[in-house]
Amino acid sequence: MKLTVTTFVTLDGVYQGPGGPDEDTSGGFTAGGWSVPYGDEDFGAFVDSVFEQVDAFLLGRRTYEIFAAYWPKVTDPAGPVASRLNSLPKYVAAHGEVPEWTGARRLGEDVPAEVRALKERPGRELQVHGSGALVQTLLAAGLVDTLHLLTFPVVVGPGKRLFNDEALPTAFHLASTRPTSTGVVISTYEREGEPSYGSYALEDE
Repeated sequence: MKLTVTTFVTLDGVYQGPGGPDEDTSGGFTAGGWSVPYGDEDFGAFVDSVFEQVDAFLLGRRTYEIFAAYWPKVTDPAGPVASRLNSLPKYVAAHGEVPEWTGARRLGEDVPAEVRALKERPGRELQVHGSGALVQTLLAAGLVDTLHLLTFPVVVGPGKRLFNDEALPTAFHLASTRPTSTGVVISTYEREGEPSYGSYALEDE
């Protein structure tokens, strides 16, 4: 399976608390809910299209707990998000016990090794949604194949940032990009491998 990440970031790179003021207040974060004003039909259509490709989910603890508290209550079988989250396998990168949810299994201590094994299984996409700390681990291990990066036109200042010093230098190519009616830029990047480098300095003649 291909490992695909879908994540929301602000213009200044913050991924923390996109969905509500109480979603993640760690570190004194007070700007939660910054993505909500930008939801529209374009955004919803893109999310639906992503979920149509999934065969299994890989989630961090916080995102899993948020999803497990909400999505089992959404029972419309025609809904592409709820129907898949409630029926497909869900692998959780977390220490200790997590809330029960049909098809959920907690991964062991060596998350990168377990994810590599999952990627060897047949299927289309192993999808990560949100789960910023887990995404950082996956990027550091070179395990991300496709990155759907949704950049919201807002700056929030202090907060957890997606790309940190632990990220493995990696080259991606831009497979597609599109704006929504509210100004969210949806960019899809495919992993290419190691970056190449150069210089703008004039060569000695």
